[in-house]
Amino acid sequence: MTKINAPVAKKVEHKLEKHGDIRIDPYYWMKDRENKEVITYLEAENDYYSKCSEHTKDFQERLFAEMKGRIKEDDESVPYKENGYWYITRYEKGKEYPIYSRKKETLDAEEEIMFDGNEMAQGHDYFNIGGIAISPDNKLAAFGVDTVSRRQYTIRIKNLETGEIYPEKIENTTGGSVWANDNKTLFYTQKDPVTLRSDKIYKHKLGTDAKDDELVFHEKDETFGTFVYKSKSKKYIIIGSYSTLTSEYQTLLSDQPDGNLKMFSPRKRGVEYNISHYGDHWYVLTNRDGATNFKLMRAEEGNTSYDNWKEFIPHRENVLLEDIDIFKDFYVVSERENGLNKIKIHRWDGSESYYLPFESETYTANVSRNPDFDTEILRFSYNSMATPNSVIDFNMRTRKKEVKKEQEVLGGTFDKNNYIEKRIWATARDGAKIPMSLVYHKDTRLTTDTPVLQYAYGSYGYTVDPYFSTVRLSLLDRGFVYVIAHIRGGEYLGRKWYEEGKLLKKKNTFTDFIDCSKFLIAQGYTSADHLYAMGGSAGGLLMGAVVNMAPELYKGVIAAVPFVDVVTTMLDDSIPLTTGEYDEWGNPNDKQYYEYMKSYSPYDQVREQAYPNMLVTTGFHDSQVQYFEPAKWVAKLREMKTDSNLLLFDINMDAGHGGASGRFEALREVAKEYAFLLDLEGLIA
Repeated sequence: MTKINAPVAKKVEHKLEKHGDIRIDPYYWMKDRENKEVITYLEAENDYYSKCSEHTKDFQERLFAEMKGRIKEDDESVPYKENGYWYITRYEKGKEYPIYSRKKETLDAEEEIMFDGNEMAQGHDYFNIGGIAISPDNKLAAFGVDTVSRRQYTIRIKNLETGEIYPEKIENTTGGSVWANDNKTLFYTQKDPVTLRSDKIYKHKLGTDAKDDELVFHEKDETFGTFVYKSKSKKYIIIGSYSTLTSEYQTLLSDQPDGNLKMFSPRKRGVEYNISHYGDHWYVLTNRDGATNFKLMRAEEGNTSYDNWKEFIPHRENVLLEDIDIFKDFYVVSERENGLNKIKIHRWDGSESYYLPFESETYTANVSRNPDFDTEILRFSYNSMATPNSVIDFNMRTRKKEVKKEQEVLGGTFDKNNYIEKRIWATARDGAKIPMSLVYHKDTRLTTDTPVLQYAYGSYGYTVDPYFSTVRLSLLDRGFVYVIAHIRGGEYLGRKWYEEGKLLKKKNTFTDFIDCSKFLIAQGYTSADHLYAMGGSAGGLLMGAVVNMAPELYKGVIAAVPFVDVVTTMLDDSIPLTTGEYDEWGNPNDKQYYEYMKSYSPYDQVREQAYPNMLVTTGFHDSQVQYFEPAKWVAKLREMKTDSNLLLFDINMDAGHGGASGRFEALREVAKEYAFLLDLEGLIA
């Protein structure tokens, strides 16, 4: 067999100095995306990946066809009703992009196609439509389009009666927008062109040049972002400011788009709150006064400052209060207790309150989109690792439920009774109990030869719930066990679970993952010869830290769009999203955070040792984690590692953080990842 030589990146000494500490970064030159040498290097890595994985290409195609074959191509969403119209998102057979349509008053009415993503995507390697906003009179739709994959959307406006798309173009936005009640004033969020921070709210008047749009609000604090939305009551346009630890809101009457913003309650560092309007009161979900797991408070409509909030639902030590949904006669509270979702329904008049019954040991239940205020129907979704997703309409008055749709798994072989799902608990080195959700085929024997894929994220308080995946069946049906480790840094066990995995406690995230791996091996679920790990973005940072700290535990690792050059990125406030991250990782301009960050930063901690087989992926246009982070990391790993294991780097030159945009094209990327794992396990046939 011909030996395939891995690319060798050139080294250019670049000195980085902070707090008297000098770091030498020989691959710093890769930051310049306009440099032809950078492109040449990335293309060489892609060529190397292609050659090393050539023998799996046919298998990848079979995997792709298998995964696609389980998905209903001519599928559509459960319609929801808003302001007199039923809205539907549907897909047609053989097409990659959604079609957005609506029907007036009744589902038997004639379909109006608002947007056909397949027609709009023609001529673009990447296409995404988002933020569709319908005017109150139902005649106009504002929508955002991204054709680069840097999450910079251009907003256009379409006349839904004539089909005309108006000439005005609003560039460099988040894609979303909000109509005032006059049907001609549009509020939207613009991004800083360099850092991509959402920092300005503008007001656009229909028929005018976007260059003349009025700046309504400028969020000048670089650690904050801003956004705009409309209250469910439709009475208010709300502008929010947020950082990791702090939030603030301003309001404007929807009937008075040229009026003045009114401060809801000024920001106080460490106080987070969200607001919902009902009747003559506001309901405030907040962590103030040490309510780590949040509580619900109430304020009179004209008297919303901090000191006038009154407790409505008290704080509970063991229950995380996640959200509230408001209806005319009911309010619905989403909670999390011992890691599990709970949905509690209350009557406003206090006459009854009750939980929706969920009996499984591990599941995911979420309140869905419920735009209609005057209804007794609550729509929610339910799934688990072995149970396909169901969309359910629940009558809050009669307590009767109707399953509107259960996700179809095509191919004729799927039976949820063929899969075993459960929750197990590992003990971390500091004594904390770490939950894991796992699923496997009932015919899979759990031995030291069983392949296990362990997945986690573990940052920003984001919880990876135990969810169903048709794609994952391609691993389960070949004998893999799939494990989600609910490590600290997420909020699975409440807000404290998050706080124990951030800032100067960030290493708990990494050691939790490692201790879960050790538990799986010790309990005989698998062995180091058959254990695999996977994470993306901040979960890619997790992968980078784990392979530095405990490489001997894993046969293979997939690091997708990984955030691995933590110190350099967090010191560069020109890089998108950096300043808003200080409350998550710390600000390395402070020596204490600099030293702690450096002690785990995967790029800085690469050393001469054996590493597992690794597949690293990125997108050239990624706005969240810049391509050069994994590029530099791979180059340094190639230089330092002492083993002959695979190190593959796959760069999508047309995509960003989320990968390919097409509904099925994205499956090709999953097929690559699964082929990597199954090849290492000797299961390609």
